[in-house]
Amino acid sequence: MVLKTFGWSFAVTALGLVAAVLFGGWTAFGIVAILSILEISLSFDNAVVNAGILKKMNAFWQKIFLTIGILIAVFGMRLVFPVVIVAISAQLGPIEAVDLALSDKDRYQELVTDAHPAIAAFGGMFLLMIFLDFIFEDRDIKWLAWLERPLAKLGKVDMLSVCIALVILLISAMTFATNAHQHGGGHADKAETVLLSGIAGLITYMIVGGLSGYFEDKLEEEEEREHEEEEKAERAGKPRTGVALAGKAAFFMFLYLEVLDASFSFDGVIGAFAITNDIVLMALGLGIGAMYVRSLTVYLVRQGTLDDYVYLEHGAHYAIGALALILLVTIQYQIHELITGLIGVVLIGASFWSSVRRNKALAAAEGNAGDKTEVSSGV
Repeated sequence: MVLKTFGWSFAVTALGLVAAVLFGGWTAFGIVAILSILEISLSFDNAVVNAGILKKMNAFWQKIFLTIGILIAVFGMRLVFPVVIVAISAQLGPIEAVDLALSDKDRYQELVTDAHPAIAAFGGMFLLMIFLDFIFEDRDIKWLAWLERPLAKLGKVDMLSVCIALVILLISAMTFATNAHQHGGGHADKAETVLLSGIAGLITYMIVGGLSGYFEDKLEEEEEREHEEEEKAERAGKPRTGVALAGKAAFFMFLYLEVLDASFSFDGVIGAFAITNDIVLMALGLGIGAMYVRSLTVYLVRQGTLDDYVYLEHGAHYAIGALALILLVTIQYQIHELITGLIGVVLIGASFWSSVRRNKALAAAEGNAGDKTEVSSGV
């Protein structure tokens, strides 16, 4: 099971490390290895959240997520995205931006740093909406019941999460963005940029998330209707299926996963510049890490881990909320990647431990109930 799920990750790791040695020797090997670990540590919560969505998709779309999706993740977000940032911020053509990334790495890093407020606002708002929609939803299983119960009641207010997100964006634009961090330790007023980017992130979430949710609901309705009709149709020898609608629903969920992965990758891409400004090594290291994150996502789905450890999803969403706020704070202040990664690991670790304790308590309760039954029947 492990080899089947992580086989491609192992292969990509071997090829990536060999390519690093050929490109820059053993120093490059070490940089790529560090970047891979950085990406995995920063994106473990991404894997947990992705698994919650991916488990609703069939094996075909899981394979698409692990093949075509990884090409988008590696080449799109870890290689093309940093170049696009430079092209837009410096008003350069794509070819000029690539040439700059390869020939003048210091200037390239400066331009990416200057574009960070826009990146942080877009990614921060997208992730913040994911967190807010989660905590305001009334769920049967609650991890921090003392907090989640009152929030679920507040969640009955229409558009509350959007209002809160906009308020946080406005506060960020009026505080952090007015003194945004730039390369060389300088600061600049980026309030307008942060507002526009944050609104763009909010709109992106509402469009992609709304479409995926709409088609998911339609799929559930269609499945219920099909189930009733198939009982009659099978007797006539003409069973019916809902393949077309399932494909459409899966496609939008896949699209949602890709945008979600893109938002998670922002901190990894920016954090990578603290280690290297070589775009080739960056793509190799972050690409290897992204592959493990995706393999871990599929593993969690196939093992049913989220069903066994019911609080993991809660911990991951709290980590998302923390990451969203950290991204907004980094518009003005630099926060070490170790802190960002540890916050996610601690929250997910705590939710995992709570899940284990819950499972033990349930098992003990069932055991006591069984003992009572045996004694009663013996009497």
